[in-house]
Amino acid sequence: MERPGPSEVTGADASGPDPQLAVTMGFTGFGKKARTFDLEAMFEQTRRTAVERSRKTLEAREKEEEMSREKELRRQNEDIEPTSSGLNVVRDSSKSSSRDTSSSESGDSSDSSDDELIGPPLPPKMTEEPVNLMEEDILGPLPPPLSEEGEDDDDDDDSEEEEENVCYKIMESHSLSLKHGDRTVSALGLDPSGARLVTGGYDYDVKFWDFAGMDASFKAFRSLQPCECHQIKSLQYSNTGDMILVVSGSSQAKVIDRDGFEGHTAMLHTGSWHPKIKGEFMTCSNDATVRTWEVDNPKKQRSVFKPRTMQGKKVIPTTCTYSRDGNLIAAACQNGSIQIWDRNLTVHPKFHYKQAHAPGTDTSCVTFSYDGNALASRGGDDTLKLWDVRQFNKPLFSASGLPTLFPMTDCCFSPDDKLIVTGTSVQRGCGSGKLVFFERRTFQKVYEIDITDASVVRCLWHPKLNQIMVGTGNGLAKVYYDPNKSRRGAKLCVVKTQRKAKQAETLTQDYIITPHALPMFREPRQRSTRKQLEKDRLDPLKSHKPEPPVAGPGRGGRVGTHGGTLSSYIVKNIALDKTDDSNPREAILRHAKAAEDNPYWVSPAYSKTQPKTMFAQVESDDEEAKNEPEWKKRKI
Repeated sequence: MERPGPSEVTGADASGPDPQLAVTMGFTGFGKKARTFDLEAMFEQTRRTAVERSRKTLEAREKEEEMSREKELRRQNEDIEPTSSGLNVVRDSSKSSSRDTSSSESGDSSDSSDDELIGPPLPPKMTEEPVNLMEEDILGPLPPPLSEEGEDDDDDDDSEEEEENVCYKIMESHSLSLKHGDRTVSALGLDPSGARLVTGGYDYDVKFWDFAGMDASFKAFRSLQPCECHQIKSLQYSNTGDMILVVSGSSQAKVIDRDGFEGHTAMLHTGSWHPKIKGEFMTCSNDATVRTWEVDNPKKQRSVFKPRTMQGKKVIPTTCTYSRDGNLIAAACQNGSIQIWDRNLTVHPKFHYKQAHAPGTDTSCVTFSYDGNALASRGGDDTLKLWDVRQFNKPLFSASGLPTLFPMTDCCFSPDDKLIVTGTSVQRGCGSGKLVFFERRTFQKVYEIDITDASVVRCLWHPKLNQIMVGTGNGLAKVYYDPNKSRRGAKLCVVKTQRKAKQAETLTQDYIITPHALPMFREPRQRSTRKQLEKDRLDPLKSHKPEPPVAGPGRGGRVGTHGGTLSSYIVKNIALDKTDDSNPREAILRHAKAAEDNPYWVSPAYSKTQPKTMFAQVESDDEEAKNEPEWKKRKI
């Protein structure tokens, strides 16, 4: 059988399967037919998909606008009621209404052109011009919108509306509560990265909270009492986050993981880290001084600032802080004055306002704005005041009717410097503490949040997390955040489920007790550990008891000890007694005759000079001494 040529195979593949090729080689052809595409059907499917996507986008946008309108109406209804300080919160809703109108118009125009448009809806300016965007003979992906000016206008309107209405910046949609204890939370601190929160209270405890490590149980991962039985008044992380300054009611400040230092002679009030220099911090005390310190030299202060009245008398500072650049030091005193020093000039203050707050009250907080031009002070006279550092001759604004019962009530600026936040105090069972927001430009009360049925003591607005931390008088630390505007922090732990407690299981061995069994099959009864130890103690092999000495005659290859008994000891001593009872004179005279007959040592030396032995004569004194009675003789 002849093999078909290439032309024949190609022809067979083109017309259909070749039966001869199938019989010979087992397959019908050498290739497949080219795939064909229906372009009109593909374009129609693409157009329908784009129309459906545009419809869903418009529905979602209309739903969001409707929710924002309802929220705005609720806020306007709340703003009608008078606030506690006699001010009414006024909000501009004209922009919102115009935005709603324009949005509804754009929505209607988009609905009418759903059948003609593909892709995102056109801006309102383009709806007047008849433009046909869909042509069935256009190939490729969908074209982008012709212009984005409309969307930019909407974004500009939204941003302008948010700029005019500062209430959009307040994080109050969500919150979580951290249980510090049963007593007042008097100190709050966040590290610069916002990963860890530290709280201190009147119960002497300092607790650490890790947002990334916590679950839904919201438990602190560490608790300690760095100052024993002293209330914690201030906690602040260093600008690098590796150290914590702890200020308590004692006369000694502490840096965590370091020893205390000497310097102040009375109770401390507050402390603050230098914003630029890593190891420098500041404290103020009842000894009428403000002192700066260095961590590397904790036993000696760097500089001392001494607040004085206008008459030159000492005055006690109640709070102190650094400016944002660290060049100024501000302190508020018990006589109601606020004094500001240059950091390098410790003698005279650069600014001194003597009646900033009521004399005799404790100003609880002074803080600089982020731009460094404004200073906010929270007084013990139930006021909040704003000052211009460049013209420190009178307050710019003042708000009253803000009760405070604690000497550490906070105030702080928002991260954009447009709001000032502080808390209010209440008596137990007489209402709820509030977090009050004031606009910096007009100093009007724009918003307030009911925290709990206790006083609001500490407040902190972190610039990176965009979350507000609040310490209350009933032992709670609350965190307010917004899922859309906040970053990390509390958002990390609220999504984690609470860890289940692991059930500890123990395996015990079962024993069969058979009291009537034969001795060879009887199992020993299990005894307690104490009894078993006592039994092992009596066993010389298990207890490794040393062998006692052999008493009496030796046995077992061991020689008995000599003198082990009283009688053997006496016999031993008698045998060893070698006392010489002989007369020494007689012992010497035994050799007198031999020495005289055969002299060897002394006599030959005197044989020529003194052949005849001569002895000394007895003197009279010696005779008289002999005749004296015994009691007169000299005792030698």
